[in-house]
Amino acid sequence: MSFLDKLNERYATKAMNGSVVPEEKINNILEAIRLAPTSSGLQPFEVFVITNSEVKTAIKEIAWNQPQVTDCSHLLVFAAWDNYTEDRINHMFDLTNEIRGFKNEGWENYRQMLLSNYPQRDAEANFEHAARQTYIAFMAAITQAAFEGVDSTPMEGFDANGLDKVLGLREKNLRSTLLLPIGYRDTEKDWLANLVKVRKPMNELVTSIK
Repeated sequence: MSFLDKLNERYATKAMNGSVVPEEKINNILEAIRLAPTSSGLQPFEVFVITNSEVKTAIKEIAWNQPQVTDCSHLLVFAAWDNYTEDRINHMFDLTNEIRGFKNEGWENYRQMLLSNYPQRDAEANFEHAARQTYIAFMAAITQAAFEGVDSTPMEGFDANGLDKVLGLREKNLRSTLLLPIGYRDTEKDWLANLVKVRKPMNELVTSIK
């Protein structure tokens, strides 16, 4: 099966059967998240992997009681930085220098440009920018899950403030952005499982400018 075949097969799973996804597959999904591109390479978010049934139940209550939250194998919570700070920016630039083993003048100039810009901006604007980066990593997770033959359900339908309280995210200077239950579909209970995928035809989606 080709990669595009796997993407065509995947869908927003509405019912999961509770089967456990092998840890190797979960680790591959997390690695895809880690490798995803982000603005300036800052990776301004963290991911929480939840298997605890009590925590899942608490989250389900503030996620419109969507059953995938508790019926999934692993629940991923994406949480963006609440702001860009000098410490956060410097950490990623220092990490780059450490891993690469040298300093680059252009890279250091870029660091100073970010330091003179991002921390001075409105915190809410910075959070919104960081939150958009989580969507890039989120898509990497969904795609890798499809590659692994694992189902997932992209979710924005939850009370973010409530989720922040459940996980104590504000104390960590984070704010929740997305949920991703990962598991295996329960075809008999999932009304969407056997329906044909519907997407715009290419000529409505893509415009070629030559």
